[in-house]
Amino acid sequence: MSARAPVAEGVPARLGTLFRTTAFKLSLAYLLVFAAFAFFALGYVAWNARQVLDDQIVSTIEAEISGLSEQYAAGGIRRLVSVVERRAREPGASLYLVTTPAGEHVVGNVESLPPGLLAEPGQTETAYGRGTDGDRLDHRAIVRIFTLPGGFRLLVGRDVEERDRLRAVIARAFAWSLMLVVGLGFVGSLFIAQRVLKRVDAMTEITRGIMAGDLDGRLTLAGTGDELDRLAQNLNAMLDRIGELMQGLREVSDNIAHDLKTPLTRLRNKADEALRTGHDAETLRAALEANIEESDNLIRVFNALLMIARLEAGGTRETLADFDAGAVALEVAELYEAVAEERGVALRTDIASGLTVHGSRELIGQAVANLIDNALKYGAEAAEPTVTIEARRVGEAVRLTVSDRGPGIPQAERGRVLERFVRLETARSRPGFGLGLSLVNAVARLHQGAFLLEDNGPGLRATLALPARVHPAPPEAPDGL
Repeated sequence: MSARAPVAEGVPARLGTLFRTTAFKLSLAYLLVFAAFAFFALGYVAWNARQVLDDQIVSTIEAEISGLSEQYAAGGIRRLVSVVERRAREPGASLYLVTTPAGEHVVGNVESLPPGLLAEPGQTETAYGRGTDGDRLDHRAIVRIFTLPGGFRLLVGRDVEERDRLRAVIARAFAWSLMLVVGLGFVGSLFIAQRVLKRVDAMTEITRGIMAGDLDGRLTLAGTGDELDRLAQNLNAMLDRIGELMQGLREVSDNIAHDLKTPLTRLRNKADEALRTGHDAETLRAALEANIEESDNLIRVFNALLMIARLEAGGTRETLADFDAGAVALEVAELYEAVAEERGVALRTDIASGLTVHGSRELIGQAVANLIDNALKYGAEAAEPTVTIEARRVGEAVRLTVSDRGPGIPQAERGRVLERFVRLETARSRPGFGLGLSLVNAVARLHQGAFLLEDNGPGLRATLALPARVHPAPPEAPDGL
């Protein structure tokens, strides 16, 4: 008995979970709406069926009243009595009653009626008793009471037993139909809720594993393309992105530990050397200046990291505005003319006008400056050191391109150099921390653009592609103005 107890306790809990699901509640709501619709539809059918039968009975009574009135007009009371007596004996006959002006029974197959009924001419539904029933009013009928010339009263009616039987049949069908609709709907609601709950439970189990640290877990797709599949796809995409960010965070941590260890160690060694060997003010001053310079480099690294983090989080979107990207590229190129001349690099520009984009003027300028700085750094050793800055509209994008004639970047490494602190072996001997291209890539993503690295044959061609801003044409002035 003890082995079965948990199962027995689990069934109510499972049903309670099913009843609380949104799918069951929605199915139950649809069931109630459909049951109400079925109730009114079947009720309308039953009411119309009764109306049709009542109309048929009334039409039959009216026809018989008209015929018997003609018989009375043609042959008087004797002929009317004869016709009524003959019709009353026929199988399935209508109800007939002829009385004197005083209400005395003359002829007919109706023996008893409620008191005072014959005194009110017209159509009504009433109880009555047949000849074999005595004074019991065990039957119901629709009757019409008609006063003939001379004061005689004529009652013609039809029993409504068939109508009541039909109504009982419809009522039973009505009840069974509603029971069937409610029963099937309830079972269907449980089935739908159980299927949905099964999929949700599977998702919940996987998410628990993910929360426990299994970041490789992904939600299973049923392949139906329904809303749960779409939700699972979006969550899987989110998990992929979280995995990428976590991997990037680990790589950044490793790179920081690796690349910043050297300058921090150098900073400490210089301070230690100054303490050991610095016996005069000039030596200590030189050591402090060297430490300050090293500290400034570290501050620039951390500022770049903070800037990249802000860009990836979209924290600067509120400062976006329309501006001419070509003018920004030209301004930055002019700032680097002296640096290029000092390094013996020819700096060329090919910049179109009217290159309007929507974004941050400062960030685009910083990105172009990073590209020019890299081009001057790596392109200065070429046989014909040349750096070209281009800005033009291509389709729906504004492309800002900086190209050089340096060693370039192998195609297999072009995706990796966009990550933080990644530097190729050929660049280890040059100053820098491997954050410049990462910053440019973050700026491109913030502006919903793209950052492309291509072969310049020889050298590198770096392109920042931004969505062009299209302004509506100004309205034409009316003629004569």
